[in-house]
Amino acid sequence: MSKLFDDRRKEMFRLKELRRRKGVAALEETTFTCPVCNKEHEKSALAKHYFVCDACEYHFPISARRRVKQLIDSKTFREHTGNLVSSDPIAFPGYEEKLEANRKKTGNSDAIITGVGNIDGNKTVLIVLDSTFMMGSMGCVVGEEFTRAVEYAMKQSLPIVCVSASGGARMQEGMFSLMQMAKTSAAIEKFSAMGGFYLSVLTHPTMGGVSASFAMLGDVILAEPGALIGFAGPRVIEQTIHEKLPGGFQRSEFQVEHGFVDSIVTRKNLKKTIGMLLLMHTRTKR
Repeated sequence: MSKLFDDRRKEMFRLKELRRRKGVAALEETTFTCPVCNKEHEKSALAKHYFVCDACEYHFPISARRRVKQLIDSKTFREHTGNLVSSDPIAFPGYEEKLEANRKKTGNSDAIITGVGNIDGNKTVLIVLDSTFMMGSMGCVVGEEFTRAVEYAMKQSLPIVCVSASGGARMQEGMFSLMQMAKTSAAIEKFSAMGGFYLSVLTHPTMGGVSASFAMLGDVILAEPGALIGFAGPRVIEQTIHEKLPGGFQRSEFQVEHGFVDSIVTRKNLKKTIGMLLLMHTRTKR
């Protein structure tokens, strides 16, 4: 078992070096079709618009590394993740192979990136879930990396910005994944009790165990336009209660109207808005 973990760690370091040399962009698509208006976009042109459709304002899902690049001031990010790998706690059939495929596809060890960098001049601990790695689902590695990031923020007296993009708890880790809800929530509670500022950003989708834990515990909660935010999906709820849900149910706009989200912020304005909120709520100086 120890040799298996060593082999995995070596592979993670190899992938990180590949990412440093070529960038994750080399592994991504070159053209994108907007699922709302069907407009075709070249990746280079779309990247200049923060991966937002210039025809209908649809926000394309983006990788965690691209999110870091959009939010963090150039050359200030110091990553903390990359060494932890799942131990496959319940020996779920095919899970090892799925994890390996996602590691190779994304260059990440799991569905989270954490680190420290400046956002508009404000030194911050940044946590980003990666929807391209098993839909950003939360297993033991995600829970542990999140908790370590919060503990680091407490030691260094830094604010936390977390960007969620998740399908919820990871079924392949069973009850162990559900335990991460309590673990991460307890870490945020301790951070809050010490006076720390925690800003949560919800993107499409933020569901299940992630939305039922740390994603909805922010001192300020922002969301991107049109993001699906909730626990169970609308179709599951309708089938359970045998009633038709109102239009736009669980979307960002619905959540703002009903007080679950503080504000909707477009991606091009997100860094500026976060920077302003950090300046207002912390003692961090430019």
